[in-house]
Amino acid sequence: MPKLIVTTLDGTVKEIDGTAGLTVMEVIRDGGVDELLALCGGCCSCATCHVFVDPEFADSLPPMSEDENDLLDSSDHRNERSRLSCQLPFKDALDGLKVTIAPED
Repeated sequence: MPKLIVTTLDGTVKEIDGTAGLTVMEVIRDGGVDELLALCGGCCSCATCHVFVDPEFADSLPPMSEDENDLLDSSDHRNERSRLSCQLPFKDALDGLKVTIAPED
């Protein structure tokens, strides 16, 4: 079972057993991390599942869609590592993926 490493807003690091086929957002939610709001439930319409992805994994992720890019533009905390976790399919090849939950806007 692939692992997802999540850093919360207070700096706590939590290792979560993930299920391939879910999104990173779903793995975080199912792992009991309440800081990730994900208000739209994964429909790519709110940007409340904003995370910062460890650069080591950037090339392993699908390219950012125009919708995701537009939503991230609304965040004061966007940087070069920003992604919406609902748009990141979690798979075995991402074992050890490290993400940090972005502050709320």
